[in-house]
Parts: sequence; C-alpha cells; structure tokens
Amino acid sequence: QAQLVESGGGLVQPGGSLRLSCTASGSILSISAMGWYRQAPGKQGEMVAEISTTGGGTNYAAFVKGRFTISGDNAKNTVYLQMSSLKPEDTAVYYCYADRVTTVSTIGTITSDYWGQGTQVTVSS
Repeated sequence: QAQLVESGGGLVQPGGSLRLSCTASGSILSISAMGWYRQAPGKQGEMVAEISTTGGGTNYAAFVKGRFTISGDNAKNTVYLQMSSLKPEDTAVYYCYADRVTTVSTIGTITSDYWGQGTQVTVSS
C-alpha cells in the first residue's frame, strides 16, 4: 500500500505563483511516473503535467506550457508543481497521482495506481 499527500494549495492573486508538493509513502519499491490532474467545478477534469521517474521526461497540457513546471525527487518519492502567472481559470482542486507504484506486501509485490486527496488552488483578486 502507498499513500499520497499533497500540500501547497491556497489563495493567490492573478499573476501570482504557488508551489504544490506531493509525497508518496509506504512500502514502495518503484514508481513509474507522477503527475498532477485538476478538477474545476462544473468542468471536466484534465491532466496538468506528468514526469517520468525513469529519465525525467515531462509532459504538459497545452494550457500550462510556459507557466507551470513539474519536477521530482526520486529519493523522496516527491513531485512538485511550480505554478506561475496564475489565472482565474486555473482555479481547481489539484490532485496528485502516481502511476504503476510497486509496493511490498505480505503476499509479494503489488503494482497499482494511487491518487492524493486533492488540494484547492484558488486564483482570485
């Protein structure tokens, strides 16, 4: 089993910056990729950014390119999302996820995907 805990959300003015963090904990052997997904009220959820833990390759949604930067610390099983030039339309609950997490259990190893509980980001003046 693994758990993801996010932090760093809050209220920020348009044009401001925030940094989100997400740490995976548990009996983790490996993680394939980690990323961020967001859900705004009344809108469909959307992928924001993802980073591979093997090689560090990144993928961004078109609407955040040039404004958001995803990075990771494999030793800490942690992913960060640096958000700059925030807009009101960035307001959403941001969820961290971890793909293909292999953990140790009493019956051997298990590979599964995990999600965090979400952190609210509000961009408003």
